[in-house]
Amino acid sequence: MNKVFIAGSNIISSLGFTSKENFNNVLKGNSGLRYHSEGEIHPISYINRSFFKEHCLKNKVEAKVSLFEKLCILSIKDAVSKTIVDLKEENCLLIIATTKGNVGFLEKANERTQDIHLWESAKKIGDYFGAVNRPMLISNACVSSILAQVTAVRLLKAEKYKHVIVCGADLISEFVLSGFTSFKALSNNSCRPFDKNRDGLSLGEGAGTLVLTTDSTQAIFNGASCVAGASSNDANHISGPSRTGDGLANAITSTLNQAQIKPEFISAHGTATMYNDEMESKAINLAQLNDVPVNSLKGFFGHTLGAAGIIETIITLCAMNESKALETKGFVDYGVSEQINLVTRTEDLNFNSFLKIASGFGGCNAAILYSKY
Repeated sequence: MNKVFIAGSNIISSLGFTSKENFNNVLKGNSGLRYHSEGEIHPISYINRSFFKEHCLKNKVEAKVSLFEKLCILSIKDAVSKTIVDLKEENCLLIIATTKGNVGFLEKANERTQDIHLWESAKKIGDYFGAVNRPMLISNACVSSILAQVTAVRLLKAEKYKHVIVCGADLISEFVLSGFTSFKALSNNSCRPFDKNRDGLSLGEGAGTLVLTTDSTQAIFNGASCVAGASSNDANHISGPSRTGDGLANAITSTLNQAQIKPEFISAHGTATMYNDEMESKAINLAQLNDVPVNSLKGFFGHTLGAAGIIETIITLCAMNESKALETKGFVDYGVSEQINLVTRTEDLNFNSFLKIASGFGGCNAAILYSKY
């Protein structure tokens, strides 16, 4: 069965406009979280709009598309820029992953309401690049961009395509902000994953793109490959995670059974809500991975919703490439019931494989494993 390699990547966030820029800022301990707008109630990770506009003009993203669609286009353009991958070819597919897409249009009556449909956004983005294959759209809460990676790997290993471009993106809108506020899920301070004093998440926005391929000559990240992935649904609650962690543990176990590799690092979802972090600690223990180093990157980017899985995958690929274990920013005192091997400060660590995990509303869970082997 074909190996699936990474040919290109990009991250656009409050910390930069390339994967390298974002990783270097994380390595320096810089967080993109800042207090914003109305009364500066919550720390949020916003993309600098003026810089974003400059980058769109510089890279000639002048099409009549929304801010969300421009974000995806700019990220994809950078990710493919040093590859031979071309969406105009039959052997290439585009997958767009998002939780909310253009949901911000709901805030203004009668303004572009036809553009709120996610498949319309995917089509516009595909049309921009002249894609001959209809883009695939995956929207499954906060596991969207991990599930998109899992889907891409399966399509590539089944030899349906030679290249698959996966882009995950989400923006902060009044709809998103008010929704999480109604749940009382937002912290008034920067989030503190797995900490005993954690009191909620910090929202973020951004995009991440991976160019996945079966062409080994295109491989970057020292030939690291995407080995396997899986998803599950524990059907616990429309918005609350499982209290036992068994759903996420099932996704992890399924991934490891396919890969036949024990991960040497775990990038957790780590949203800093009371229930999520507790559930993840239980899931990691159920999967018998409590000795494996674990971190959360939410203290750097905030929770970027459907983009979180792919942004954090790319950062961890960079960390594996540079032999670095990145800190769990915001953590001070241990605060979950099950013991996990949490990375509390950035340090040198040579690891050759990692597991990226996430959970989301509706009981969804997903895991994906990358390896140098």
